[in-house]
Amino acid sequence: MGTAKADLEWHGSTLLHRTTALLARVVDGPVLVVAAPGQVLPALPDGVGVVEDPVEGLGPLAGIGAGLAALAGRAEVAFACSTDLPFLHPAFVRHVLRAVVDGVGGVGRVDGVDGVDGVDGVGGVDVALPHARGFRQPLAAAYRTSLAPLVASLVAGGKLRPGMLYDRCTVAVLDDAALLADPDVARLDPDLDSLTNVNAPDDYAAARAVPAPVVRVGLRTVRAATVGALGVGAVILDGRRVDDPLTPLATGDVVRLAAGSARAGTRTGP
Repeated sequence: MGTAKADLEWHGSTLLHRTTALLARVVDGPVLVVAAPGQVLPALPDGVGVVEDPVEGLGPLAGIGAGLAALAGRAEVAFACSTDLPFLHPAFVRHVLRAVVDGVGGVGRVDGVDGVDGVDGVGGVDVALPHARGFRQPLAAAYRTSLAPLVASLVAGGKLRPGMLYDRCTVAVLDDAALLADPDVARLDPDLDSLTNVNAPDDYAAARAVPAPVVRVGLRTVRAATVGALGVGAVILDGRRVDDPLTPLATGDVVRLAAGSARAGTRTGP
């Protein structure tokens, strides 16, 4: 790529800022970035924390484990994702988290535990793992933070592939159909663009060429990737007042103007 993915510009901020700020919109608990030792990160949204991966270069399972350990006692379930998911949608994140919390609901199948042969009535799911667009997606998945000691033991023993964790816990595998069984995901992310990542300059260029999300501001429909792009000042989003202009927007967002804000900008629909 020529530069760290976290630093790539994205509608006035960076990919890392967009990802962390979007997750902060979705979850009630803390949002953490797992950084390499000594890594210099771009500016982060207020309240986003940073934890260092103890050893650089061990792969995603080690990073997941560092994050889960840092969240132990602060959250029961964590959504773990890579920096480079520029179209990650709140509806997708919520659905994957629910698959762990509820143990059912959109789960394609459950692997990893003897005696589990279906999803009806199944609880105790440890991981909700999308297996979509032809690939397993360990960095767009939800994990119980109680898995941290198991992950640490695997990493210490040189077992660094995420599959080695999945072999030892209860995994709800979410295929394309299971993900799209959620009506919000089907309506707002029908092509599962949440799983589009940026691995090469051409990928980044293609992502930057995608039009901004369509959102509704009052009775007006506009395209805007951030609150600041609306040109209206503070807004009410997800039931909360938002003053940060870099707060990301996603397709289908409904925004209300906060008291004293200006009217919205370009109209693109009825």
